Amino acid sequence: MKLKSYVSGQWFESSNSGQILYNAVTGSPVAEISSNGIDFKDALEYARKVGNKNLRKYTFHDRSRMLKALAQFLMSNKEKYYNLSYATGATKMDSWIDIEGGIGTLYSYASKGRRELPNENFYIDGNLEHLSKNGTFQGRHICVPLEGAAIHINAFNFPIWGMLEKLAPSIVAGMPVIIKPASLTAYLTELMAQDIIASGILPEGAFQLICGSAGDLLSHVNCQDVVTFTGSAYTGKKLKQTPAILDNSVRFNMEADSLNFSMLGLEAKPGTAEFDLFAKEVVREMTVKAGQKCTAIRRVIVPEAYIEDLGISIKEKLAKIKLGNPQSEGVRMGPLAGREQVDEVKARMNEIAATSKKMMEWNDSKLSDADYESGAFFSPTLLLNENPLVNLESHNIEAFGPVTTMMPYKTIDEAIEIAKLGKGSLVGSVFSADNNFVREIVMGTATYHGRLVLINADSAGESTGHGSPMPQMTHGGPGRAGGGEELGGIRSVMHYMQRTALQGHPTTLTAVYKEWTKGATKQEHDKHPFRKYFEEIQIGDTLETHRRTVTDADIVNFAGISGDFFYAHTDVTSLEGTIFEKRVAHGYFVISAAAGLFVDPKKGPVLANYGLDELRFIKPVYTGDTIWVKLTCKNKEQKEDREGETPCGVVKWDVEVLNQNSEQVAQATILTLVARKG
Repeated sequence: MKLKSYVSGQWFESSNSGQILYNAVTGSPVAEISSNGIDFKDALEYARKVGNKNLRKYTFHDRSRMLKALAQFLMSNKEKYYNLSYATGATKMDSWIDIEGGIGTLYSYASKGRRELPNENFYIDGNLEHLSKNGTFQGRHICVPLEGAAIHINAFNFPIWGMLEKLAPSIVAGMPVIIKPASLTAYLTELMAQDIIASGILPEGAFQLICGSAGDLLSHVNCQDVVTFTGSAYTGKKLKQTPAILDNSVRFNMEADSLNFSMLGLEAKPGTAEFDLFAKEVVREMTVKAGQKCTAIRRVIVPEAYIEDLGISIKEKLAKIKLGNPQSEGVRMGPLAGREQVDEVKARMNEIAATSKKMMEWNDSKLSDADYESGAFFSPTLLLNENPLVNLESHNIEAFGPVTTMMPYKTIDEAIEIAKLGKGSLVGSVFSADNNFVREIVMGTATYHGRLVLINADSAGESTGHGSPMPQMTHGGPGRAGGGEELGGIRSVMHYMQRTALQGHPTTLTAVYKEWTKGATKQEHDKHPFRKYFEEIQIGDTLETHRRTVTDADIVNFAGISGDFFYAHTDVTSLEGTIFEKRVAHGYFVISAAAGLFVDPKKGPVLANYGLDELRFIKPVYTGDTIWVKLTCKNKEQKEDREGETPCGVVKWDVEVLNQNSEQVAQATILTLVARKG
């Protein structure tokens, strides 16, 4: 089978012979791969002119719904991905992480895009900045999609998750993607890519796939493009130095393999829950995906007194791991992704072992339904670096497979120093029930790590473990780990957008980003704003209410109803030395009374109060003060139609409560659900 690429809107099969890809278990050919003949410049132009243009027509919510539909479609086809995934050496659990973990990332971004981003094609970033004394010149930041393409160059170890975890934020942001999977396992990526195209869910030009070499693709990038890379630091640095990337200041996000640590707390002696959890996690990270994870534990940092016990525990657990054909019953660890990986891992392991003791020898133990001659098998190997502050090989060399090194520490300061010798890692983990110990480790190592996982007996039951990047949390790290960031929820969406500072008059800013800004023009109408349907309400619509004088009876009654008998409301004899001059109204009474002033009581288009944001009590309201309200429409957002529900939208109202001197006493944003005419 010759793998095809999908470029410039059509499937492409190279007429040239290419690299043969082999089944990691049996050694038999699986596919042939070549990108020879692709016009890479044309593919990039197609992404910019067709894909980008098409995606930018949609809002964040529209694009998020595309992801949800795509996730549902791919999940319905998951069994065929599992069947082919065995050829990569993955067990059922390994494949679950890759396949359903990847599809789960689509679901996560589909949800976050609709909940955390507006139903617009731009994003307002941060608060309004007052740049002048009288407020006629103000500033705000907006983010808009870049006008290029996102080129994603992925590693071989997660052929599906690696593609989808980058595709998701790119599509939400409004950027088309060009996926370049690592050749070794590209046949699995291509299988899913066929379904992505067949689904017809993404607009034309939003998705392209290159199977084989990327050719001169990176020579044609410009300042509107983004390049992301996952793989070895050596390859990443080489790509980062591409002249077009440097000349055009192209955004380049690198996530490189790193020497991640896991640390056992000083108090976590043998027999404690944390000790047992730690040993189990080390074994899991050595054997899941056969240790071929950029987040796998490479350095095991342990109190010196527990080294021997931990070594015994790990070896006992490893001895129970069944190695062989992933499709055979009971097999919990498969081969590496290819024969060349075996040679590479063995060479790197020997370099580390030059200054470390082998606690568990590499061996040709009996395999289940497989053999070493045909497959790419490598047994788990445990090393011991007895002097980790002197012998630095285990901090400088990574064997990208089931190889890890234990190293002892005596004090917290020494543990921190050892952890930082990795020179920047994707993840570190700490197993300890001593929260003070954990805090010291976090404060001492956070600058060198993109993620820290803190596990004890209380969190272990629901913990996703050391090596699992989650869509909501940042994945990346400084230094050796590449200096980039992926995932992290909406943070990664912003990586594909341009942040621009806008400065101007509030009325102009309001017109540009469709959110009323204080100082902007308002418009008052005879019709109460709560009598208007969603479509009729305009940003800047304003109501100035009648007035209400606050009485002692109001305060006493509210105290009785609410149960809030705070002294400032109920005991005037206790006010001496406080910030209050006399009996003060409850803040929540003030905002409730304000609602009574601006709400129209009759049944109408307003369906419900939807929430309250940014409430501030600015100035005390005393007995005898008279309050009134300025209610202004800040912005509005149409909600997705759902069967059985009234079509509606959310309207945000700026609520400014003032006293008889027109001094502001409270400020809030009120949200209402408002029916649409439709």
